[in-house]
Order: sequence, then C-alpha cells, then structure tokens
Amino acid sequence: MPSRTTPKAAIPRRNTPGVQLLLQFGMDHGVSGDRCLDGTGLSWQQLADSSTVVEAEQELRLIRNLVGALGHIPGIGLRAGLRYRLATFGIWGFAMLNSATLRSAGRIAVHYLDLCYPILGIVSTVQDEKLVTILDDHRLPSDVRGFMVDRACASIVSIERDLIHTALPVLSASFRRPKPVDVRPYEELFGITPVFDAAENRIVKDASGYLDLPLPGGNPEVARQCEEQCQALLSMRRLRTGFTGQLRDRMVTVSGSSPNIEVLARELHMTSRTLRRRLEAEGTSFRQLQEEVRETLAEELLATRLTLEQMAERLGYGDVSSFIRAFKRWKRVTPHQYRSGLRQ
Repeated sequence: MPSRTTPKAAIPRRNTPGVQLLLQFGMDHGVSGDRCLDGTGLSWQQLADSSTVVEAEQELRLIRNLVGALGHIPGIGLRAGLRYRLATFGIWGFAMLNSATLRSAGRIAVHYLDLCYPILGIVSTVQDEKLVTILDDHRLPSDVRGFMVDRACASIVSIERDLIHTALPVLSASFRRPKPVDVRPYEELFGITPVFDAAENRIVKDASGYLDLPLPGGNPEVARQCEEQCQALLSMRRLRTGFTGQLRDRMVTVSGSSPNIEVLARELHMTSRTLRRRLEAEGTSFRQLQEEVRETLAEELLATRLTLEQMAERLGYGDVSSFIRAFKRWKRVTPHQYRSGLRQ
C-alpha cells in the first residue's frame, strides 16, 4: 500500500485555482469551508491570493476531507472533474487552447504535465488513430486513489470539450479499482460500461479525424509564448535553495558525467558524511538530488543528436536499459516517445 506521505523535498506543488475549485465543489455539496480545509494548513486568505503555492499534501488532505464527507455519492470524483476547465489550469491550459491542433495540444499537455497532475502519472499515446491514455495511480494513497483517477478522467473530457467542442468517442475503459455499486456515472461519461478490477487504468478513444484539425482558438505565436512560460514555471518549481540548491547547481554544470558524492564533497572541502548530513537537514538526500539532476539533464540531452547509449554514459548509468527504466519512472514515457514529442 502506498504511503500517505511523501518526503517534503520531493512533494510537487500546485497553484490555487484547482484547490479553490475543490473547495467550492465541497461547499456546493453542503460541506462547510472549514471542514474542507480542516488539517490542510490553508486559509481562505491564502487561497484568495493567486501567488500562493499549495503543497501536494495540502491538496491531498482537502481531497480526503471531501471523500470523507461525500464518498457515499456515486461518481463523486467524476462530478468534481467535470468542473475543471482549461482556464482552471492557468498557463498550461492557455497553452493548449492556443495550440494549432489537438495533437500539438496533447504534446504540451504531456510535456508540462507536472504543472497540473504532479502525483498521478498520465501517459497518452496515439496508436492507429486511437488515443490511448494510461493513468498510473500507484503513487496515490489508497484512500483517495479512486477520487483522483475519476477526477482526472472527467477533467480530460472537459478539456477535450473546451478544445474541440466535443468529447472523443470512448472505445474502451478499464480501471484498477473495484466495481462500484452504481456504474451509471461512468456510463454517462464514457458512453460505455467500463471494466473494473483491471490491471491498469486505461482509456482508449477514437481520435480519427480530430488530431490534425485546426483548433478553433489556435494561435501558434501565443502558444509558443505560453509554452515558454510553462517551461519557466516548471523550472522554478524544481528550483532548490540553500545548500541543496548550491549542490544541485554544481551537479548540473558538471559536464560529461554524473559526479559522485565523494568528488563533490572534496570540492566543497567536507567529508561525504557531512555532505549527507547537510542534505538530510534540508529534507532530502544525495540519491534524490542525483535523480533530479539526471532528469533535468536527460531532458536537455534528448533535444540533441546523442544516442541513448551516449546519454546513459554521460548520466552515469551502467547500461542504456537502466537509463530507459529511470526515464520512464520520471516521465511515464520512454526516451524515444519523449524525443518524438519534441519534434512534433
């Protein structure tokens, strides 16, 4: 069973609109604002400030409060997800709205997914004009897993409607969760009866005729500017401060290889034990920091002509298969799929 907590330094963050929407959703269903926010450490004043950054654990606590109060309602996660609109997602949604085609909007959605779905892994690929979406919920705490998967499925439908004024026809749907007592909300959303107790959460949609049609609001120049802002925002959220930030910057700038802890400790005139202790004091570890740096460098290297074997060597992996496994863990897609997305 997944842990209910994540080490503080690794917790992804979100801005307030999506959390405000959840709060309003709960209140519209008769749950008081105080009960929704109980234990989150968030106040009304903070949520009213657009600059507030919400920790993932705070959002998880809010969702737990909603599930505790409204979990008896069939399809409650689907209902919440349908309230999400592209505008809810800020610059990420605006970048998609101004994309030239549904295909290019999908590329932006996947590339900057961590801005809006930082815990739930979502992978979408096109196979023979079918859009296959897999939702990896293994990192989600079990008590909110169903709500969060359902919310994501419904919000994707809502996004499709905003982009192309309709929802893509669903060919099949399967979920890892047990079959609910009432499946009608799923049938109403998907137009079919999903399979439950499946091996994975998988939605297959007919995308033929939609992927390369011009989007009504397409504006490539605005989309490019929005994507630049997405990249800047993503980089800022990954930024670290203090000793950890200094060490991370040093690791990123070392070219040609992934420096080990002994080398870095000598450069900083301390022992590796002291280095580990200082990282621990800031809520992280050398291994975790090394993973972050490797992920950042891998993204940059995939924009070059280097082979996967060359990238694996530069990042300090013993073989290319280890690099591929690590990249799939980070991005939920293979390096080849990620590189293909950059070229679209």
